[in-house]
Amino acid sequence: MSKMFCCLQVKPLGLLKPSSLVKVSGRFKAHQDSLPRLPVPALQQSLDRYLKALQPIVSEEEWTQTKQLVEEFQTAGGVGERLQKGLERRARKMENWLSEWWLKTAYLQYRQPLVIYSSPGVALPKQDFVDLQGQLRFAAKFIEGVLDFKTMIDSETLPVEYLGGKPLCMNQYYQILSSCRVPGPKQDSVISFSKSKKPPMHITVVHNYQFFELDVYHSDGTPLTSDQIFVQLEKIWNSSLQTNKEPVGILTSNHRNSWAKAYSTLIKDKVNRESVRSIQKSIFTVCLDAPVPRVSEDVYRRHVAGQMLHGGGGKLNSGNRWFDKTLQFIVAEDGSCGLVYEHAAAEGPPIIALVDHVIEFTKKPELVRSPMVPLPMPKKLRFNITPEIKSDIEKAKQNLSIMIQDLDIMVMVFHHFGKDFPKSEKLSPDAFIQMALQLAYYRCAAPRGLEWGGEHTLQLPHPSQEPQKVDLLRKAVQAHRAYTDHAIRGEAFDRHLLGLKLQAIEDLVSMPDIFMDTSYAIAMHFNLSTSQVPAKTDCVMFFGPVVPDGYGVCYNPMETHINFSVSAYNSCAETNAARLAHYLEKALLDMRALLQHHPRAKL
Repeated sequence: MSKMFCCLQVKPLGLLKPSSLVKVSGRFKAHQDSLPRLPVPALQQSLDRYLKALQPIVSEEEWTQTKQLVEEFQTAGGVGERLQKGLERRARKMENWLSEWWLKTAYLQYRQPLVIYSSPGVALPKQDFVDLQGQLRFAAKFIEGVLDFKTMIDSETLPVEYLGGKPLCMNQYYQILSSCRVPGPKQDSVISFSKSKKPPMHITVVHNYQFFELDVYHSDGTPLTSDQIFVQLEKIWNSSLQTNKEPVGILTSNHRNSWAKAYSTLIKDKVNRESVRSIQKSIFTVCLDAPVPRVSEDVYRRHVAGQMLHGGGGKLNSGNRWFDKTLQFIVAEDGSCGLVYEHAAAEGPPIIALVDHVIEFTKKPELVRSPMVPLPMPKKLRFNITPEIKSDIEKAKQNLSIMIQDLDIMVMVFHHFGKDFPKSEKLSPDAFIQMALQLAYYRCAAPRGLEWGGEHTLQLPHPSQEPQKVDLLRKAVQAHRAYTDHAIRGEAFDRHLLGLKLQAIEDLVSMPDIFMDTSYAIAMHFNLSTSQVPAKTDCVMFFGPVVPDGYGVCYNPMETHINFSVSAYNSCAETNAARLAHYLEKALLDMRALLQHHPRAKL
């Protein structure tokens, strides 16, 4: 699924269980109140767009059958009209008719593990430290930077973000800190503590599979400085040198139903329950990892991606995580660093805004050394591991190992150009990259000799037809850009159709044929799940494919280069991350050559 569209909801994702509802006052509330509600698009418009989008991906026969089902669905007084009216009623009652449904269907009811399948990872620029001192100094400065960002959230002084000149919903910024997912037997929930009567004052630090509660504020409410945090991290490090501890955190990497069962066993014990509660309530988690094995540059990038996404397995750093935690920052002894975040509470943009702020903050020199005041020993969180829990940990280790072996991931830096080239051609960089992805995917899958297919542009073999090809490429880029604009305005037809389907479930009516149709299943099977995650920081995000025979592609277009990540599953013979990455590079270069051979007429 083009995750980009998920990022562009007009109104907030309401969390299911806020710990205590306190009205947000002032500037933030005024901003939120001024936002437009998520519209319900016109039924005819969405169905027309649906049929148009289906044409290149289903057979003529299937398309004709779907067209008939669409016509039946939209007959006057028919089921489509009834469901549309239901959606419109819902939209009048709510700020965002989709957000609660989306939160449940896309995340909380999703039973696959969070690791790889749901939680994105981010690799940040490699730092130049190579030892323990450097690791802890950087981690301390990083923590101070996150607390600096938290001050802006708490004081409601975050600058409002805009997209295409329209102000964006800022609600998710208030949900990424002091929150955590909690497993349930059929559906998970998210708990948030940032607005509770006594907001959390601590973070969780994990080292050698051992969890610590570290207070990051003094009793007068001022945050600890990075010098003070460094001293505390040293204490944590020195009191967790044993490496024989049970990696209790690895339980959070399991299938959600298995983890929900193990969770209820784990928290029967009072000590365990208090330790888990401390992790859930903490502002965020910091994982102090063992170094990634030394390897060549390309392999290193792939290793780091794995490190951030899953921790490398039970023998490496996967026990150094609590994957249910919304934000986990990872700093390893060899200078590799990044984060992994739980997707239910936040989409990419707020996370990247935080990252950009913190990375800038870490570059600032320390102007004054802060006074060293005596600070209490960070509290070690204890776990009583029964034979049953030990067995659950072993099962989680085995499952994770299988998942990691199945993941095929590539991180590629495309050095030839960045967003500068499409911009010089007056083309949207995002839409330009999307067309390159379509071409690369097609070439990957197409029999040799066939080149560019799909709805927009054909590979025309004769040089005399090149001007026509350039024209088709420009049209394709513009068509993609136009559809993106529809999505930004809340008019994406896939979300509208999902809404109609969920409305049918809510109304307890029988499922309309349009949703039982093969075409709908094909349309909702996202072989290419892509996400543009632009950042000022030279970083890259990654996630696993959303279908067994698909790819997960993420990209950050910088000014003169583009960072890409490509993932696939080894268990699928048809997909291969390195192959798609190779064709992607080729597609981008071919598209540039085509445009350069046929410069636009100067106006």
